[in-house]
Amino acid sequence: MKPLAFALSASLVLAATVCSAAEYGRVIFADDFASNAFGPRWGHYKRSSVVKDGVLVGITAADSDHAAVDNIRFDGERDLEVAVRFRFTSDKAQSFNVWFDDKNYKGSHAGHICQATISPKGVNLSDAKTGGFTLEGGLYERKKAKELTDADKKLLAGKAKWTNSPLSLEEWHTLVVRTAGDEMTASIDGKPVASFTSTGIGHDTKSLVSLTTNLVDIEYDDFSIKAAAKP
Repeated sequence: MKPLAFALSASLVLAATVCSAAEYGRVIFADDFASNAFGPRWGHYKRSSVVKDGVLVGITAADSDHAAVDNIRFDGERDLEVAVRFRFTSDKAQSFNVWFDDKNYKGSHAGHICQATISPKGVNLSDAKTGGFTLEGGLYERKKAKELTDADKKLLAGKAKWTNSPLSLEEWHTLVVRTAGDEMTASIDGKPVASFTSTGIGHDTKSLVSLTTNLVDIEYDDFSIKAAAKP
């Protein structure tokens, strides 16, 4: 009975994955970097990133006070899928973030809504809107000043979820991050690795997606943003 139960469970997971993928059918943006240059829709913040040899090379300048940001703006959507191939080219690569923002939203620092952080050791999914970047009650300022109260720490503990998922260096991997209502999920190389549910993730008008490189030696390819089908 155990092998049968396992097979049924695996089938259900696969069916759910296929259905989820089919729901994100509207392509908002895609770039395979074959032109060896950033297209006109790309925006940037404090980056030294370049497009070279058909890939985006994420680079944070040595003297920068902020990680390199390369982003795409679009009309606001609630449910999104971001896919990208990536590789950590050396042990100098710390992590990268897939950020979902709404620059018109004033309740969080920089309009941050939610993010997925990918490192060679694992995946962290977090709600920025009601978590570490919320401006409500001065939480973000206390976090920035490293003056968090015990109550702050307790709140923040429930606004993110870490999942161990070791990745090999120098090999290409494929990441897919989806938001569906209050839930964010991440899969790597076709396998679900993390999921997290929090109210801020359900923000209705996510209108900017960015790749943030911490710090260097991360390459990206086949980047796309898709939206869920409209009812």
